[in-house]
Amino acid sequence: MTADGGSAPGDRPTGVAYEQALAAQASEGGQAKPYDPLKLCVYATVALLAWLFGAWAVLGFAALGFAGYWRARRAGLTRSKCYLRDTRLVLAYLGLITLVAAAALVLPHTLR
Repeated sequence: MTADGGSAPGDRPTGVAYEQALAAQASEGGQAKPYDPLKLCVYATVALLAWLFGAWAVLGFAALGFAGYWRARRAGLTRSKCYLRDTRLVLAYLGLITLVAAAALVLPHTLR
């Protein structure tokens, strides 16, 4: 908290705590908003695309994530809401997934 009663940028809750804070704020206004499980819909969509397009989808999502975290890190982001927290670990994780997906696409064609 800051002196004026606001939150400092590092004091923001994340994950479940953040969602609970939002619900508490909404309920203070009189009527609580129901929780929207949008993330679950996103996860299901990503899983469907990975199932349909296989390694191509994995490669695409991993490369997109790597590029996004690379730009964010260059802009100064050092901590992420990702489970790994440190953006260097996230970049290593996404880079490894990108390499494995690329290998899965290339290796079958080179072993003939």
